Amino acid sequence: MILEVNGLTKSFGGLVAVKNLDLQVAKGEILGLIGPNGSGKTTVFNLITGFLKPDAGIIKFEGEDVTGLEPHVICRRGIARTFQLVRTFPNMTVMQNVMVARLYGREPARSLEEARKECEEALRSVGLEGKRDLLAESLTLVDRKRLELARALASRPKLLLLDEVLAGLNLAEIETALRLIKDIRDSGVTIVMVEHVMKAVMGVCDRVVVLSAGEKIAEGPPLEVAKDKRVVEAYLGRGLYA
Repeated sequence: MILEVNGLTKSFGGLVAVKNLDLQVAKGEILGLIGPNGSGKTTVFNLITGFLKPDAGIIKFEGEDVTGLEPHVICRRGIARTFQLVRTFPNMTVMQNVMVARLYGREPARSLEEARKECEEALRSVGLEGKRDLLAESLTLVDRKRLELARALASRPKLLLLDEVLAGLNLAEIETALRLIKDIRDSGVTIVMVEHVMKAVMGVCDRVVVLSAGEKIAEGPPLEVAKDKRVVEAYLGRGLYA
């Protein structure tokens, strides 16, 4: 397993956001982490990547305990993420945004020229090579999502956490994004994705974990999980394909 989470718990005042969560991610898989709004999905990402410290539990990455490490340390270990609310450097160019990740991620580039060449490839992979000199603040929401993905890839992750990268995309853009996600996995990067576009999750994920009120209520192959009564109830009777 590339990632092992045991007994992970996080509370905010009297609200338990994540409760005694056990989660394993196999190297090379695409795991879907799904559930209703407020079920704790993004909190789990924040705990894994060091943006929040857990109240209890252990997080192991490649067999080593990374619980509570700072975000930049975890990034250099090989875990990268995107954010549900896009976080770019608005007054920097697209290329500069990506170069920051290449210079401070896992195995940092040895020179600016080396970083620039690798960042050009990251931008090409997400379709932003023609906008490399634009300021990030001038991009559309879709392109800012692409930029955030390019930045994550430029950090050379072994494990990539995607937080609703499909939100706001049209059908054609979703299909393009799913092909890219598969290509990233095929390049050797393990992926965990939080997503509300359930048809997309069912089509791309090898396995699905479902959270409700901070607890895991189901886990398994997508088609089996989709039939689980507890999952249907967690989605207020709509089912995964509503």
